Amino acid sequence: ILVVTDKPLRDLGVLDSTLAALDAAGVRTTVYDGVLPDPTEQVVDGGIDLFHQSGCDSVLAFGGGSSIDAAKVIALGAANNCKAAECIGAKKCKLPAVPFFAVPTTAGTGSEGTFIAVISNNDTHAKGAAIDPCLIPKAAALDPELMRDLPPHITAATGMDALTHAIESYIGKWGTEETNYYGLAACRLIFDNLAEACRDGGNLQVRESMSLASYYGGLAITNALVGYVHAISHNLGARYGVPHGLGNAIVLPHVLTLLKDDAADKLAEIAVHCDMGETSEGAPALAQKLIDRVWALNEEINIPRTTDVIREGDIEDLVAAAITEGGNYPSPRFISEEECRGVLKAISA
Repeated sequence: ILVVTDKPLRDLGVLDSTLAALDAAGVRTTVYDGVLPDPTEQVVDGGIDLFHQSGCDSVLAFGGGSSIDAAKVIALGAANNCKAAECIGAKKCKLPAVPFFAVPTTAGTGSEGTFIAVISNNDTHAKGAAIDPCLIPKAAALDPELMRDLPPHITAATGMDALTHAIESYIGKWGTEETNYYGLAACRLIFDNLAEACRDGGNLQVRESMSLASYYGGLAITNALVGYVHAISHNLGARYGVPHGLGNAIVLPHVLTLLKDDAADKLAEIAVHCDMGETSEGAPALAQKLIDRVWALNEEINIPRTTDVIREGDIEDLVAAAITEGGNYPSPRFISEEECRGVLKAISA
């Protein structure tokens, strides 16, 4: 089995117990620890080459969303004997991925429950998505022990990533009874547990709740997709390397404010489900309570309100890219270039 991870996790020894367990079960392993944040096609191609060179027959992702996404495309590319770039798009490959499994070490991306993998172009760093049902892992292990030592800032950013998945999937137009169930469940788990997970990372009950929330968020967005928070955050990541969860956290309350009137009923349903108020208060008031709670949670877990990476000269390009991407999502409504520009200026330090 090819174990796909990143070098810091391997150097910290977090992977050791998993490798020992595989060895005890008679499973031979080759470790590929070349994954970087926002993995590029080149990183994935390196994993595909090692898979073939080592005679592997399956893939295990061990790490955060970047490791899981890279492993997905390695598994797909290896099965089809092709490069990462040939996997980008919907159902681009003829053969299904080789058997693929995931052990997430963060609670945020939900990639262990989705059939999408985001990979960056080598030269432009623009993000592309491989989309194929075979990218859903055969099995995923949610182990809170692996998250015990995650630092608070990573716990915070990944947790807000999961919250963004839960909210955007719920307020969008493609929600189903199943995705709405998972979205509401994830919202409740995150509002109840994220701040405590940041304060006391050793609380395994809280860590487990956040792992489930992340997974539920992944299940929700697999069918209901995301929205403009992701459209803006993806482009901040592509251009400046802003961590995806952090970008989502900063952008989320701004986009919810823009969509408050259009998504008032659904935002109100989330607020009621999370014990923020009673239905009798009315949808507009409840929607505002939810937005206020997002602001308060960001403050409590030390998410900054702004970022100093955005350059004035880049704003129009960022707006154009975000509006184009966002138009592909089932958001409550389309936002305008002026509104998108306003969000970017509001979050610029």
